Amino acid sequence: MFKAKILVIGPCESGKTVLANFLSDAIKTVGGEYSPTQGVRILEFECQCSNGSGKNIGCEVEMWDCGGDSAFESCWPAFLKDSNGVIIVFNPDVPSHLKEVESWYSTFVSSQGIQDSQCMLVAHYKPGYGADNGLPALAPQMNKLNIVHSNLEEDPEKMRQEFRRYLGSVVKSLSESREREEMSIIT
Repeated sequence: MFKAKILVIGPCESGKTVLANFLSDAIKTVGGEYSPTQGVRILEFECQCSNGSGKNIGCEVEMWDCGGDSAFESCWPAFLKDSNGVIIVFNPDVPSHLKEVESWYSTFVSSQGIQDSQCMLVAHYKPGYGADNGLPALAPQMNKLNIVHSNLEEDPEKMRQEFRRYLGSVVKSLSESREREEMSIIT
């Protein structure tokens, strides 16, 4: 069984904690009062993911729900250490979030050598707001990212399926990396 460390990052009040709780089955209901994450929360759970060929495989997930406040920037190197994937969450109803997403992508993905297949961009709509599913205007370097529209009130299973598909691509990358390492030892 593979083990994956996934960072959930993004601007303040974008819904990172709600999404992390939902994906890890830490809560059964969506909503509640806003409480900003102080630093990081680590959720550990097992999840079945698709390996792309229709076969489900098990994965141990260590999901790091990272606070969006720049006051925790000094902690970011610790968050990044040994991470295998990044989920960037933003609220498309907040115009400033699009610009912030570029900064999060630059810091946590492109500068760390994480492949785009190991990154998922989630346009997370808060309860009571509609998802128009239109593509937000992203910076050119982010156009290849897998973008998922999330509205946990209307279609929670869609988000869970997208996460499992994304986790499958992270596991595939881990598997390929492991194979390359094994081959370098053999040769």
